[in-house]
Amino acid sequence: MGYSPGLIASSILPLILKRASTSRPSGQWREDDYDVLENGVVVGRIFFLDAVGPQGRTWMWASGHNGEIKRAAHGYAGTREAAMAAFAKSWRRQ
Repeated sequence: MGYSPGLIASSILPLILKRASTSRPSGQWREDDYDVLENGVVVGRIFFLDAVGPQGRTWMWASGHNGEIKRAAHGYAGTREAAMAAFAKSWRRQ
């Protein structure tokens, strides 16, 4: 299954990837920092870690930003697309 750059596919509600700089206009955000939204609500983040990430897995994803602690999870991936897929899989598992 392929993913378009701004959308994580779902049979329920779509997960939308939006740059943090447009989603959270206060503060300074890097171009590789994204919020994940479901039904207009931020439910997680996907961002590039530079040199601090595990070797070969420099993109981090984290869910549970909307207060749903039972759905909170995180992980690392080698590409933004892989992080998007891992986020969606984890989020939909709940």
